[in-house]
Amino acid sequence: MSIASFRQPLMGLATALALALGALVSLSAGPARAQLSPAQRTEIEGVIKDYLMKNPDVIRDVLTEMERRQKADEEAARVKAVTDLAPQLFDSPRQAVLGNPNGKITLVEFFDYNCGYCKKALDDVAKLLKAEPDLRLVIKDFPVLGPGSVEAAEIATAMRNQAKGDKYWQYHTKLLTTRGQIGKTQALAAAKELGADMDRLARDAASAETRASLQEVMMIADRLQLSGTPTFVLGDEVIVGAVGQEDLRARIGNLRKCGKTACG
Repeated sequence: MSIASFRQPLMGLATALALALGALVSLSAGPARAQLSPAQRTEIEGVIKDYLMKNPDVIRDVLTEMERRQKADEEAARVKAVTDLAPQLFDSPRQAVLGNPNGKITLVEFFDYNCGYCKKALDDVAKLLKAEPDLRLVIKDFPVLGPGSVEAAEIATAMRNQAKGDKYWQYHTKLLTTRGQIGKTQALAAAKELGADMDRLARDAASAETRASLQEVMMIADRLQLSGTPTFVLGDEVIVGAVGQEDLRARIGNLRKCGKTACG
């Protein structure tokens, strides 16, 4: 294991111990806030060290609590970002809408055509669309797995100008079920198979609007602190990973019931 792998928990522990030392210093200072002498500070540091040596579980508890608070802060930041970015996230004209375009429940998926977990999640999403007639699915190309992914995303984004609804779902499915690396060649082949105007597709793929569409997704992903695919957004919750159809259906059911993906 590298030194870097230890750095974050050790930094967190150092912060926690520093806070503890500061608290003891403040208490020992009293109302007058008198300065501690070097000998007094050494004595207090010894007390802290002795206590931690005798009670090492305290260190684990401190780190666990710090991790819990960090996750809570990150989740709160994501919820705020979802709220702030709602127009671009759920209703941008630069996105593909599948399923029921007028559905009351909207599920957003960030994906990459070269993501193995996205390929796995495709079956879950297909089953959801069949089982949930009120589901509105928004898919956003988030090409994070290399140049091939970017090329495929450019063609797929341009393909939206020619294919809507079920036809675009066919195209999306075709690419995600194609074996091997997906890039420009595979994306163009799938479009040609579906009867696309190839000259128009090439022009649209190279257009400023296509670049703006992909840049918008990158901006949203950055604000949501996304680092991988697939990632789903349902309500105000960001769901990371291919969690499975049953998990997503349960969250959708909760959203209908109480307005949250988890009803307490």
